[in-house]
Amino acid sequence: MSTPQIITLSGNDLSYKDIVAIGIGDKKVALDKESIERCKASRAFLEKALQDKKIIYGVNTSYGPMCNKIVNDRDIETLQKNLIISHAAGLGEPILPSIALGILAVRLNTLAKGYSGVRIELLLLMRDLINAGLAPYIPECGSVGASGDLIHLAHMSLAIIGRGKVFLCKELMEAEEAYEKTGLTPLILSYKEGLALMNGTAAMTAIAAFVLFGAEKLYNIACVNAAFAVEIFGGIDDAFDADLHTVKPHPGQIRVAQTIKKLYQGTGNITYRDQLHDKIRSQNNGDTPVFETNINVQDVYSIRCTPQILAPVRETIDYVITTVETEANSSNDNPIIIPEKNKIIHGGNFHGQSISFAMDILCIAISTLCNLSERRLNKLLDKNLNEGLPEHLIPGEIGLTMGFMGAQYLATSSTAENRGLAAPMSVNSISCNASNQDVVSMGTVAARKAFRLVSNAKHVLTLETLADLQALSFRNADKLGHATGKIHALLAKEFQVYDDSRIFHEDLVKFRKLLFSTQIFTDLTDYF
Repeated sequence: MSTPQIITLSGNDLSYKDIVAIGIGDKKVALDKESIERCKASRAFLEKALQDKKIIYGVNTSYGPMCNKIVNDRDIETLQKNLIISHAAGLGEPILPSIALGILAVRLNTLAKGYSGVRIELLLLMRDLINAGLAPYIPECGSVGASGDLIHLAHMSLAIIGRGKVFLCKELMEAEEAYEKTGLTPLILSYKEGLALMNGTAAMTAIAAFVLFGAEKLYNIACVNAAFAVEIFGGIDDAFDADLHTVKPHPGQIRVAQTIKKLYQGTGNITYRDQLHDKIRSQNNGDTPVFETNINVQDVYSIRCTPQILAPVRETIDYVITTVETEANSSNDNPIIIPEKNKIIHGGNFHGQSISFAMDILCIAISTLCNLSERRLNKLLDKNLNEGLPEHLIPGEIGLTMGFMGAQYLATSSTAENRGLAAPMSVNSISCNASNQDVVSMGTVAARKAFRLVSNAKHVLTLETLADLQALSFRNADKLGHATGKIHALLAKEFQVYDDSRIFHEDLVKFRKLLFSTQIFTDLTDYF
């Protein structure tokens, strides 16, 4: 077993892929030396401010609308513990341990920027929890994403102080037992530290990172399936001509067209426009005003318009990557401590509107991707549309065997559900916290919704991929392009023509895992 790679957290360059890799245990974390020095300076500055009797929110004041209640110095550590205990009020199924570790990593990275005033001991414990695979038990429901992910991060903080339940290497147990097994020691939090842990966007950001990881795979598979569709149906080449897209130069459109063309390059299945005219004219056997050809002059939109439809999907994914990685490398608690400028600043960096908005847009994008996939699937299965393929891609006795007829309902229902999930959460602000939090982001709800939508989309793309492989078992597999041929050969090793002899569910489970839990579609350039 290979040694996990170490990611050094500095608060500046954590990627969404890093968050996922840390969460699933492929990477461990270390702390940047310069970041540790910044954190020490920040803590020293905060200590001096307290000695000077400064009034600092959440340090020697109570919280939210009770911020005008000043707390005695002897009780300021109790204040931190009470904040965590009272706000650990989530319900629902626990967030996956891999995502919970991602949340812990994002929070550690933001604290490592050095503007939160926490002790180094806290950072070291968080590092050790991640590297030991000790994931907080975090119920999925509770955050409004305004003063950060208060409920989610309160549950995360319970693990740090040794309370409640945790997952140790995905096994659920009491935190006390996990600490005994790992040899680690929970921390008694000092002033500001409970607030610094909770007052941030780590939960919505980590969930968003996992959503993005799935969305990128979906986009790659959508491009592959688009190339398969062009080849299965003998699509016309000029829909992917570079000059066509140069005159409508959306960056995503150009990129999609280039990718699909590179995938089918070298194919013997494409119809070329300059050969089309003579083929059609040769079918005119009479002197009638009009004659009908069985050759397509243009392909249907689900094939011909793929670059235009996937253009905003590609551009949205790129935008969301920027937003998520900016958030993951930001100081998003309150107050912010900047010792080199002699400032303790009270503000609203914990507000999650950017992530909420990004997740909503991504939901629209992936729902659109599903629409395209589901329509291509329908073209493959409908005998009136599939250009000579067997209806429902049935290889046996039609009528006695069903082929893909029943499985299509999975794609239809999942696509329909995703259209509902594409409705935005970021506009659903509800005032709470005695109207102190009078405009909230619902960022974590938006991220959770996007996670579910991406999961549904995986169902749809899995079924379409199986249908492509079934269709290629009937025709055109021997003339696939260089890249599509490589991909087909790779997938064909695991594929069996569906002939009603197996429970379809088993094929779906196998291929969903193959497509989304391996490295096959991580980088399409591997096949060019």
